[in-house]
Amino acid sequence: MLDLTRTWAVMAKEFVQLTRDRLTYAMILAMPIMQLLLFGYAVNDDPRHLPTAVLALDNGAFSRSVVRAMENSTYFDVTLMARSEAELDRAIERGEVQFSVVIPGDFTRRVVRGDEAVVLVEADASDPSATSGALAALSGLPERALVRDLTGPLAQRANVAQPFSVVTQARYNPEQISAYNVVPGLLGVILSMTLVMMTSLAMARERERGTMESLLATPVRPLEVMFGKLAPYVLVGLIQAAVILFLSRVLFHVPMQGGWLALIAGLLLFIVGSLALGFLISTLAKTQLQAMQMSFFYVLPSILLSGFVFPFRGMPDWAQAIGTMVPVTHFLRVVRGSLLKGVGLENAWGSLTALIIFVGVVGTLAMARYRTTLD
Repeated sequence: MLDLTRTWAVMAKEFVQLTRDRLTYAMILAMPIMQLLLFGYAVNDDPRHLPTAVLALDNGAFSRSVVRAMENSTYFDVTLMARSEAELDRAIERGEVQFSVVIPGDFTRRVVRGDEAVVLVEADASDPSATSGALAALSGLPERALVRDLTGPLAQRANVAQPFSVVTQARYNPEQISAYNVVPGLLGVILSMTLVMMTSLAMARERERGTMESLLATPVRPLEVMFGKLAPYVLVGLIQAAVILFLSRVLFHVPMQGGWLALIAGLLLFIVGSLALGFLISTLAKTQLQAMQMSFFYVLPSILLSGFVFPFRGMPDWAQAIGTMVPVTHFLRVVRGSLLKGVGLENAWGSLTALIIFVGVVGTLAMARYRTTLD
């Protein structure tokens, strides 16, 4: 028969033990709040205000009206007025803009004469979900862009259904196949989940089993311990990356345009940084459960805020700021840029520099924490 007194005593004991485990207690409160904020505010599958570069070879009023109409759609924000097609190509290749717009030099003359006036729009379709809404909005641009300009002698042109046409081109992923974006992104997510968790759990396991004390008693420097612990997992990470890239090509036919030096550099930096982060977590966690909880607290934002699942530019500014601090964000840009665009080292330095900073900061913190453990 159930004894309420004894049951109450066990309940009280569990509550006391839970409050003593501050990390687990904090995770219980923080995890649902973080999930609510991320899914409620940061997730957006219809991004707007996408950065756009414009090359206006025709500086007339009609050209300015077209640009204003694009901005009024809320899908396009003109962040660069290019001076040449080469500048446009560099901007879209580096990922600085999502769209490039070219207004030909004879645009006004063709509209006035009723000839076939066109506006050329190129989209960085490496992430199809980021551009689909904006491309759909372009279909109504010819009908509304010049309504206020075609007056007086030009009123007859306003009666034409489309005084000009918009020619679009989806670069890097013309067929807008989602697998071309998702599968390379899996490389960063899988490496994060496996390397961070494996390293943190391995170190926490040693602490639980008591083998950490034996390691601390040996005449081994902290840097030597760190390198010795992480070196095998670097090989594991490289094998994982090779398998994922091979299957991406064979099973999903992901294009591989080159940029191998940037990819290799980004891969090595990301693997080392992920392992250093796992090492840092292991110095903070007392048990394997805590290590797994802390690892998951890092993995969840990496999936949601890096642009892996949802378009990065569709998130609010505060979420993009947090996502910029997540190393997976920069690694995904390197991977997708290398495979889909053929981006080399010269155009990937921004993301590679962010990964170098990540490795330096996390490695330094891990060493400092490990020294504290030694003391």
